[in-house]
Amino acid sequence: MKTVIFDLDGTLADTSGDLIAAANVCFRDMGAGDLLDPGRDAGTALRGGRAMLRLGMARQGRADDEDTIDRYYPVLLEAYGTAIDVHTYLYPGAMEAVAELERLGFGVGICTNKPEALAETLMQRLGVRDAFASLVGADTLPVRKPDPEPLFEAARRAGGDPAQCILIGDSDTDRNTARAAGVPSVLVTFGPAGGDMAALEPEALLERFSDLPALATRLLA
Repeated sequence: MKTVIFDLDGTLADTSGDLIAAANVCFRDMGAGDLLDPGRDAGTALRGGRAMLRLGMARQGRADDEDTIDRYYPVLLEAYGTAIDVHTYLYPGAMEAVAELERLGFGVGICTNKPEALAETLMQRLGVRDAFASLVGADTLPVRKPDPEPLFEAARRAGGDPAQCILIGDSDTDRNTARAAGVPSVLVTFGPAGGDMAALEPEALLERFSDLPALATRLLA
């Protein structure tokens, strides 16, 4: 079976608001107040918890304080887990595209660098977990993206041939994962970093989810 595998944060859903809120819990605990802004810093949020912590520490003049970043990373994850779907929303047309891909006979799964338990919780809260045949997170395997094995595993768990999958993403991590796997990547242009996607030279850019079924059919022909 051919499979379409999705990144989660910044690809299927805009999770930046809840991620930034969790990071600001940490900065308030440090006595620094809310250092990250949901609008200005959305792109950093979608690169993960440590990226947000590093940005906030840099704004305090403590960019090299890795010990504090390590200490607060579990705090951030706990705060995020308790309020994981307050501001998060699925991008328009995402689930309609997933349904059409399945109708066309594609397997559909998720490969994310979000911890698996948090990804499972979020997809269940959003009410769409059952639409995806697989979900592989950052800690599902001993390796994470851009290593290709999580992508291959997501394809296998969705009932597919790992050599016949594509990865839909929003970052250089996703582009590099697909390149390492020897499969096509499609990068979305509607996320916070959308304007930078063309420079990564993916096999295709995606401006709207309604175009994805036809695009996947062409790339996996």
